[in-house]
Amino acid sequence: MADQDKVISREKTIVRTGIIGIAANILLASFKALVGLAVHSTAMVLDAVNNFSDVLSSVVTIIGTKIAARKPDKKHPLGHGRVEYLSQMIVAALIIYAGITALWESIKKIINPVDAEHSAVSLAVISVAIVVKIILGLYVKAKGKEVKSNLLISSGTDALFDAVLSTAVLISAVIFMVFKFNIEAYVSVVISIFILKAGIEIILEAVDDMLGHRVEGEYTRNVKASAAAVPGVYGVYDIVLHNYGPDRYLGSLHIEVDDTVTADRIDQLTREINNKVFVETGVILTAVGIYSRNTSNDEQMRIRNEITKLVVEHDHVLQLHGFYIDEARKRVTFDVVIDFEASDREGLFEHIKEDVRKVLPEYDVIVALDSDISDQ
Repeated sequence: MADQDKVISREKTIVRTGIIGIAANILLASFKALVGLAVHSTAMVLDAVNNFSDVLSSVVTIIGTKIAARKPDKKHPLGHGRVEYLSQMIVAALIIYAGITALWESIKKIINPVDAEHSAVSLAVISVAIVVKIILGLYVKAKGKEVKSNLLISSGTDALFDAVLSTAVLISAVIFMVFKFNIEAYVSVVISIFILKAGIEIILEAVDDMLGHRVEGEYTRNVKASAAAVPGVYGVYDIVLHNYGPDRYLGSLHIEVDDTVTADRIDQLTREINNKVFVETGVILTAVGIYSRNTSNDEQMRIRNEITKLVVEHDHVLQLHGFYIDEARKRVTFDVVIDFEASDREGLFEHIKEDVRKVLPEYDVIVALDSDISDQ
């Protein structure tokens, strides 16, 4: 229930911020369009078009957020959070369309120039627009960081960028009024290119989120610290987190416990870890695996230390974990994490196994290759 309340609160914040953005951009776009048409300023009209595209972006943000906040159902048991990434792509498409349209109109104005007729009124409108956009951008971006919404952060950054572009329009207007030299069409081309760039970057970011990328180290480190703090846990490894929308993660991990721990104690440990990790990080653990560590004698610890030192001395080896000696079966098992930067991970893996087998010829050595999935 608390998690759903958090989702609802986040939704309300994004919707409220989106409505503020819509109102501000409609006012700005209307004034810019009217004044731009009156003084024949292509750059100002294109700036108004950009503001109108921001209005559509805010509408898409609100709709996408409302859909993403829906409760899980039978068809979507993990919720609808990834809809926000689709919304980002729609917003990006709108921005790119605005950029292409603006670029085409700018090129036409370069070929067939029309002198602008700026006045004190038009300069005042641009100046007010710059101030409004800076305030709006800072506010929207802050709210986006507060609720961890990439949509709002992108909108806030775009608004701040609009302030820079409006400043360019203002400078070109002043240059024309003072020196009678018209550079607005060329400024419009620059504005169009930056609009296109912003749209492409948003699409790439959304695609990256949908494909699944490396989770921010802050999440995995917090999950590890939370689980490792439970008494009886001597190591936390193999953290895998799956993203199902902004700030929504499901995952799994392995813990290392003494080989004397009973099944009922393991049950208590895993339940305690699941609850603790969720309360402290918001991550839902779907599985907690178990690694057993030897506690029988000092010789086993000596072997563990020797093999650990041998393995981690290899370049690109990040970690060895899950080490266990089964004396009854004369078997040694462990996992080794190899960096993706290794040119031949499989070859290095085989080399490590051969090195260990030379040191422990009397044991059956079973090694599992792990990937560097998360920062731990």
